[in-house]
Amino acid sequence: MVSKTILENGIRVLSEEIDHVRSISIGAWVEGGSRHETGVTNGAAHFIEHMLFKGTARRSAFDIASAIDSVGGVMNAATGKELTSFYIKIPDYHLELAVDLLADIFTGSLFDQAEIGRERSVILQEIRMVEDTPDDYIHDFFERMFWQDHPLGLPILGTKERIEAFGRDELLQFFQSRYRGDRLVISAAGNCTHERLVELVRRCFGPLAGSPQSEAVLPPAAQPGRSVLRKELEQVHLIIGSPAPSALSPERHAAFLLNAVLGGSMSSWLFQEIREKRGLAYAIYSYLTSYMDTGLFGIYAGTGSGEVREVLRLVREGMERFSTRVLTDKELRAAKELIKGNFLLGMESTDNRMTALAKNELSFGRHVPTEEIIARIDAVAAEEVRTLAGGLFRPDAMTVAAIGPASEEDLAF
Repeated sequence: MVSKTILENGIRVLSEEIDHVRSISIGAWVEGGSRHETGVTNGAAHFIEHMLFKGTARRSAFDIASAIDSVGGVMNAATGKELTSFYIKIPDYHLELAVDLLADIFTGSLFDQAEIGRERSVILQEIRMVEDTPDDYIHDFFERMFWQDHPLGLPILGTKERIEAFGRDELLQFFQSRYRGDRLVISAAGNCTHERLVELVRRCFGPLAGSPQSEAVLPPAAQPGRSVLRKELEQVHLIIGSPAPSALSPERHAAFLLNAVLGGSMSSWLFQEIREKRGLAYAIYSYLTSYMDTGLFGIYAGTGSGEVREVLRLVREGMERFSTRVLTDKELRAAKELIKGNFLLGMESTDNRMTALAKNELSFGRHVPTEEIIARIDAVAAEEVRTLAGGLFRPDAMTVAAIGPASEEDLAF
């Protein structure tokens, strides 16, 4: 059963009791990411994620790490474009420790100057690592071009220049503006009662201030075009993309199916035509990234410099195929079963159930039952997929970016 309580300081507490497991996955989800930054504050959300593990008034950085390790649990965090999350998986009898630790890093982190200096070096190394990994870095390069001057185009890690310039006051200012009760969801799935979870969160997170704050979020406009970052590499790393349905769009389920048949699995058209039949790429896939008010449908390929034009020709062929012909009953059924199967298998994990609770609350303001999601996927008609593909895959709307030994002429689409 899923339950929800809103505390006095605005924190939303959600839980799903699963009494046949002995674990609890609990997460603290903040409405704050690189989308909420500017050119001046870019990288702050991710820097803060690191700093919350670096010591509080009650615990040293070692104490934070060992608190969960010593009871066999797992703790981690992640910063995205729109959300930052901190999560713990722990044996059910250590729920109080998990809630206390999350609350401690949210309300008692010191932002010690010496720790800031050390973590600055760690993040700079992380940025260099991404820049040295072209199949990762192509995504930052592509999104910077795709979203142009909108904050969605900012890299989550920030830039070297900004990370080197951050001071304690700037980090604290961003932290205090985002880490508030009204922007926080605590979600848990596993062997715990809702009443016990609410009691612990109320006690431990009580000091966290919270009051509704209005915020203007500007919708982005994608920019079509071509761009190459020339590097001496063995391969050319490509992304071709177009705007896609948002996380709230009624078209999102048709987009799931389109992604599945085009490039979302080993049996998909792109994988079979480009890798299996022709051997033109080791990695080729499509993906769908959804935000609150927009989305991105992308296709990634890593190929040789002499194969770039042929790979792009085949990508165009795949786009035209699904834009002009309706899926057969067999294709549609297979795509639906793929999506439903992946979803249902994922929901066997308390981690994924905890994540779904938080994301549904943040996106829709309610719990979305498994049965409703399955029914919406089943209800998608083949013509809806074709219509969506025709709207997405317009040549004049495509953005193409590459890293490696290629030219803009190679990227003609």
